[in-house]
Amino acid sequence: MWLLLRRAYPLRILLPLRGEWVSRRSLPRSLTPGPPRRRYRKEALPALEIPVSPVTTTEIRQYLRAHGIPFQDGHSCLRAPSPFVASTDIKNQKQDAATSFCLFIDKTTGHFLCMTSLAEGSWEDFQASVEGRGDGAKEGVLLREGTEAEDREEVLRIWNRAVPLWELPDPEEAQLARVMFGLTKVTDDTLRRFSVRYLRSTRSLVFPWFTPGSSGLHGLKLLGAEGQENGVQYVETTIPRPGVYHNLFGLPLISRRDVEVVLTSRELDSLALSQSTGLPTLSLPRGTVCLPPALLPYLEQFRRIVFWLGDDLRSWEAAKLFARKLNPKRCSLVRPGNQQPRPLEALNQGLSLPRILRTALPAWHKSIVSFRQLREEVLGELSNVEQAAGVRWSRFPDLNRLLKGHRKGELTVFTGPTGSGKTTFISEYALDLCTQGVNTLWGSFEISNVRLARVMLTQFAVTRLEEQLDKYEEWADRFEDLPLYFMTFHGQQSIRSVIDTMQHAVYVYDVCHVVIDNLQFMMGHEQFSTDRIAAQDYIVGAFRKFATDNSCHVTLVIHPRKEDDDKELQTASIFGSAKASQEADNVLILQDRKLVTGPGKRYLQVSKNRFDGDVGVFPLEFNKSSLTFSIPPKSKARLKKIKDDNGLVAKKSPSGKKGAVHQNSEAGIGQTPPSPQGQSSAQMLANEPGGPG
Repeated sequence: MWLLLRRAYPLRILLPLRGEWVSRRSLPRSLTPGPPRRRYRKEALPALEIPVSPVTTTEIRQYLRAHGIPFQDGHSCLRAPSPFVASTDIKNQKQDAATSFCLFIDKTTGHFLCMTSLAEGSWEDFQASVEGRGDGAKEGVLLREGTEAEDREEVLRIWNRAVPLWELPDPEEAQLARVMFGLTKVTDDTLRRFSVRYLRSTRSLVFPWFTPGSSGLHGLKLLGAEGQENGVQYVETTIPRPGVYHNLFGLPLISRRDVEVVLTSRELDSLALSQSTGLPTLSLPRGTVCLPPALLPYLEQFRRIVFWLGDDLRSWEAAKLFARKLNPKRCSLVRPGNQQPRPLEALNQGLSLPRILRTALPAWHKSIVSFRQLREEVLGELSNVEQAAGVRWSRFPDLNRLLKGHRKGELTVFTGPTGSGKTTFISEYALDLCTQGVNTLWGSFEISNVRLARVMLTQFAVTRLEEQLDKYEEWADRFEDLPLYFMTFHGQQSIRSVIDTMQHAVYVYDVCHVVIDNLQFMMGHEQFSTDRIAAQDYIVGAFRKFATDNSCHVTLVIHPRKEDDDKELQTASIFGSAKASQEADNVLILQDRKLVTGPGKRYLQVSKNRFDGDVGVFPLEFNKSSLTFSIPPKSKARLKKIKDDNGLVAKKSPSGKKGAVHQNSEAGIGQTPPSPQGQSSAQMLANEPGGPG
């Protein structure tokens, strides 16, 4: 009997419950380790019927003073005596800040964690415990017990089967494992201090989760190696599931006297840093994907935090985002570069890791900066042009050709005629990015989340699951692993509530792409409701400021003005004043031209691109079976012949070259859409509309 640790993903690490172990694929000659592939199960976004930020830092301080609770102001948390620790326990300890002030309260969310009892909960839970409300208020607080019983058994079974590398009976097997994971220069003493083991049956390193102040093993992370044509691909598996795997690898080795720490995105990098520098090092459980707020109390003791997350711009952006949570004034960042690779690669290349750490740049600066402070970032963008362009779409290569990629901190305005398929297209547009690790928050005010999720699941599976219900669980499990969240708002909402929700998602879930569909549903709640143009300008300005301040991309859907049927939509067709198009970094228009005598042609127009100025159009074809625009239908129905103004049937252009606009009686074969200033609508063909508008 076999247990697949990551469901719905074949060829992953397989562990047996009984019987023999599975064999792995042979490794290639080139054993250059690549970045790990992370498959993370998201947490459910809490219901948002109440405000997301019910408490402020000022209110927390006032409440503690009113109840005579002493507290200390920290970097991202407030420290106070814990009501969840018995008084006898405190008397037996030394009465200092490190022992008595063991309760940490997050300044942003009010969430608390007691380091001694491991009790945690919301701000309302803390108030109930202090005031003694309810039947045993303290019993309602969540006590972090590590893993479920089933997971604990699995953790212990795997841990007992794993052995240290230096105890492997076959020296060749031990050497192969070191080469496979790039550990040829990492000593046995370093592996012993971090309690790293090796699971022979699956050729996986095993990293334990030990929490200071508690006994027992809480969980494991298995790092497996899969052979690829160009090297080795790492695959990570966590027990328990990633949503509750809050292991700061290396935390038990931290002393209370340590005031400086280096944060990495991989356990292997922490091993290399600790061995080369002797500094305290910790590894984030989710790498560059997310820094859970539950880990912030463990980082309060450090006066200086250095981020060395990776060697690409995505790691650099994640480091700057995480520094905001931890107070940028105490954070420094190691800039990626050829001479500053990942710590493990730097160790293997013989580079000086202490020298690289001395080049770390401060994450905080004043409002006015000089070029001297920016020159390293400019060099980073010049030397990594493709990465600076952002995350590229896999389903829309033409969109990459024009926009180059999806970048943080930008505002995209998207418009199109009613019923043209705006929601269907933008859901696939966002789903494409989400499958590549772009944490996404959806705000659908026009259609329900259930209907939206159904559309996105169909696009994800590229098939109609209502006809294959036996495959629903498989696709639903894979879809649930995406870093995708939904707001629970529906209908008209105030901009303040929406912004608060977005701010919460950025802080807690490290969301870097927010989709708002659509702007008109938030205008009725504003005080400027008597002046709809002023209300829209105010809302657009709020989204623009949010995108810039939080380094988060906002995609805003806006309905167009009423236009004549024979006219194409332009940037000026966006409802309201010119502020929306002026504030936007990108303007996308879904054109859907319908002819009187037959179907028309649907295409996407990029009418503004602030990144490099490239604009243009490319055709779209709707696949009704998969609700996608990126995957053409398997068969095309013959369309009616369209006559020109002289009553003659339009003939195919003799050029036959790609990119030429043809007047053809077939279904748009060899056609490209006209430029915004070019062809008339009578020269275009279009598909039948489909999907929600």
